Amino acid sequence: MAARSQGLRRRILTWLLVYVSLLSVAIFIGGLIVNEEAERMVWSSLLRAELHHYQDRLQADPGYRWTDTDDMTLYRWDGAPPPPKVLRTLPVGLHDDLWVEGKLRVVMIQDLPGGRVALALDITEFEGLEETISSGIVIGMFASVILLGLLMAWGLGRAIRPLGVMADDIARLRPERGHQRIELEPRASDELRVIADAFNDYLDRSERFVERERAFINSASHELRTPIAVIGGAARLASDQEGVPPAAREQMQRIVRNVRQIEQLISLLLILAKDPERLAAVSDTVALDELLPGIVEDHRHLTQDKDLALRLSLPQPVRITAPVVIVQAAIGNLLRNAIENSDRGVIDIRLDADATVTISDPGHGMSPEEISRIYARLARDEGRDGGGIGLDLIARLCEHLGWRLDIDSAPERGTIARLRFSP
Repeated sequence: MAARSQGLRRRILTWLLVYVSLLSVAIFIGGLIVNEEAERMVWSSLLRAELHHYQDRLQADPGYRWTDTDDMTLYRWDGAPPPPKVLRTLPVGLHDDLWVEGKLRVVMIQDLPGGRVALALDITEFEGLEETISSGIVIGMFASVILLGLLMAWGLGRAIRPLGVMADDIARLRPERGHQRIELEPRASDELRVIADAFNDYLDRSERFVERERAFINSASHELRTPIAVIGGAARLASDQEGVPPAAREQMQRIVRNVRQIEQLISLLLILAKDPERLAAVSDTVALDELLPGIVEDHRHLTQDKDLALRLSLPQPVRITAPVVIVQAAIGNLLRNAIENSDRGVIDIRLDADATVTISDPGHGMSPEEISRIYARLARDEGRDGGGIGLDLIARLCEHLGWRLDIDSAPERGTIARLRFSP
């Protein structure tokens, strides 16, 4: 049975045992109280009857003398034997569980016409028998609770077993598999059938939704890549023609750069649409120390109209396993963001041995609110010359792939972006 079902059975059994135990203790205490009250009524009735009999005999025969028995003793305040010291200070009435002359007694004290008397009944043997019976009741109560707990555990195990089987079936579901269903035993309860039917309906709708998304992604990928490739190829051919005016050639090159960015964006969106666990099949072994110089050179043209320099620091070789196009897009857009938000100075690009790329720019910086919006993936980067991918999309990408993106910035102090790739 699944751990969840065992936990549910354990919780139900625990509360049932607590309830039964408290109920048993309450019944036992209630029985003790009733027993004590019944004892007092019996002792009071018995001793009063004996004292009334003694008083009647005295009235009929003033010379009558009480004769003690093995269990009952009469004490007179004005006669012999004198009452023990423990009885002399007691008020009139019934007094239970008193040790008198080495025996456990119940005593009735009354004022008669001839003086105050105390009639004591030895209940030592009776109390011992009562304790034995009480101990037997307590033992029987604990035995009953244990037996009832075993029966409840067995019954709950049988009752919850179908739920545990269903939980195991649900745990074995895999997103990449199709036509998955929750099957029930023929004798399953109506409640389990309602749950299974609702879950199977959810699986059907989810599977249809995934199929629609997959078909859309595949179609969009094919339909978008083809015209974009045509546009990029035509722009490159046109820019290579002789006699093309410099202004037109510059626009053609701009088209080529934007086509490359759109291709990166399509690749990024396709990666976001895939399960991270399945990305290993489309990942490459990327040498960051060899990839970074090319990315820096691809973005150097953005600094032509600014007093900016790009400075690259590389350590020993650093390799990661990831889709190379996505690595290029992530680093490239962080570098583009640094260039577009800086006017003069030096932008440092550093690669550390733990596969962390750090980009420090001397630009205007960002406010804490802007950084929060980036981390919340709400910011939409606007005002870019030539486009690019927004930092919010890069943040989504890092979260999806298990990478870590940290941005430290302040107005008029520049920005430091650290992108750590999983080794």
